Amino acid sequence: MKTRTRHGLILIGSVTVLTSLFFLYSSSSANTQEDQAQSNGHQVVVVRQQISSLQGYTSIVDHKPLKMHCKNCALVTSSGHMTGSNRGAEIDSAECVIRMNDAPSRRYEQDVGQRTSLRVVAHSSLQRVLRNRRELINSSQESVLIFWGPGNYMRPDGRGLVYYNLRLMNQMVPKLQLFIISRLKMLELDELFKKETGKDRKTSNSWLSTGWFTMAIALDMCDRINVYGMIPAEFCKSPQSVQSVPYHYYEPSGPDECSMYLTHEQGRHGSHHRFITEKQVFANWARIFNIHFYQPDWRPKPITMNTTGP
Repeated sequence: MKTRTRHGLILIGSVTVLTSLFFLYSSSSANTQEDQAQSNGHQVVVVRQQISSLQGYTSIVDHKPLKMHCKNCALVTSSGHMTGSNRGAEIDSAECVIRMNDAPSRRYEQDVGQRTSLRVVAHSSLQRVLRNRRELINSSQESVLIFWGPGNYMRPDGRGLVYYNLRLMNQMVPKLQLFIISRLKMLELDELFKKETGKDRKTSNSWLSTGWFTMAIALDMCDRINVYGMIPAEFCKSPQSVQSVPYHYYEPSGPDECSMYLTHEQGRHGSHHRFITEKQVFANWARIFNIHFYQPDWRPKPITMNTTGP
């Protein structure tokens, strides 16, 4: 079955940060069709291509690209905002359900659902996934797992620690569909962050988050994305007036979400995620693409990106 995937973004008129979405949709194809969209008064041409696979996500078994397309996706974050949400049935009704890292569904079904179609995992979460393999792996053998990490961890020549462990995982559970984000795709997503924000990830001592990679993957494979548990960028600006929720719904005694976001956003030494900056970008993407935010429910407001500083 042929699928429709967006591969090009050309901004007609003045250049805005949205032009950098080209990097998500830049693969070539013989058959394309153009759709018109409007954003901030500028006309945008989205090039949709009829292809059967997603380049940049490579199987560790046969090195072939991922073949996956969904009309509607539920992207479930690990946020404490999911606690008590009663969104489980709504989430499970989506064609594809996407989760991140080692976020469990068992014991939390009422709030986060129980189905998993795709799980995006950071290299740093691999050991936690393996420790919880009975729940996260054995119970979802038909789902797809996509791993991301630095190039030296993902090398297929026997020297990449993560890649080596994924091969062992495949031997233990042959039904698992294991993929990695290719080095070229990682570089594209790195450059995308810089073009969207004006911030160089490396010079600012930051790492892109699993949420960043998950949203990029969802844009590649989903026609509509319903995001659950993701707060808007301005949510934590006045933390004293915001109800405290844990960073992870499955770690109720863990760190506070807004405290974590602000610490990482303001960090200048060591490695940090730019959670708030990423959410500004997601809000911009939602003006162009079919992205919707729930729990809390919000719509993107006009946001001026801060292109100064690290």
